[in-house]
Amino acid sequence: MTRIDDRFAALKAEGKKAFVTYIMASDPDDATTLQIMRGLPEAGVDVIELGMPFTDPMADGATIQAAGQRALAAGGSVTRTLAILKEFRKTDNETPVVLMGYYNPIYARQGGVDQFLVDAVDAGVDGLIIVDLPPEEDAELCLPAQKAGLNFIRLATPTTDDRRLPAVVRNTSGFVYYVSVTGITGGPSANAADIAPEVARVAKAANLPVVVGFGISTAEAAQQTAAVADGCVVGSAIVKHIAEGRPVPEILSFVKELAEGAHRG
Repeated sequence: MTRIDDRFAALKAEGKKAFVTYIMASDPDDATTLQIMRGLPEAGVDVIELGMPFTDPMADGATIQAAGQRALAAGGSVTRTLAILKEFRKTDNETPVVLMGYYNPIYARQGGVDQFLVDAVDAGVDGLIIVDLPPEEDAELCLPAQKAGLNFIRLATPTTDDRRLPAVVRNTSGFVYYVSVTGITGGPSANAADIAPEVARVAKAANLPVVVGFGISTAEAAQQTAAVADGCVVGSAIVKHIAEGRPVPEILSFVKELAEGAHRG
């Protein structure tokens, strides 16, 4: 049982849906990322996704691409991301944190996968979402990560048909991230009525919580989406506030509105 498993079990017992947020590590700098992270749980966030900056993020829209560029310009890296989390763990040992990103920075890092997993566990990582590693490559990172005690969270999409779905969920743990649209982050959100049967289909195949993301930017959308799933994810809308240089308390106030919407779901 990881912190992720514990959190979803607790939410289920309370009859609540999960609210998950995404922010990019080191955007605009390490100190601001840490300050925001420390405020997220109090704002109602159940799981934090922390992005690892990368030069070629294929699944991300313009907002998160720009965040990655700002983070890289500020010296962001996998190592810096882990350092931020390690600092966060000094005051919060309960909130689940998932690293989200791409395989290349992990593969190319000194020590490769083995050293990354040692460092990730030491920093307090609970799970990984690595967008560009399909199930056929589970031996690269998924299986070693699970052996190290981390959840490996897979993405399912509207184009993941019934033939493909069993492979996608086979080694998935923690929860399944359902991408509500055929597109990139930050785009328009899908209709909750269209999402509901897909969420049910994925949940039945995976026997895991299903959290829906992409295109959710308001408390109303968070509520509608969470109502038909086990929770929802908001990323680009929060990252946009960070890009605009808004004060951290204002960012956290916006997050709280979103969290209240999701929890009403």
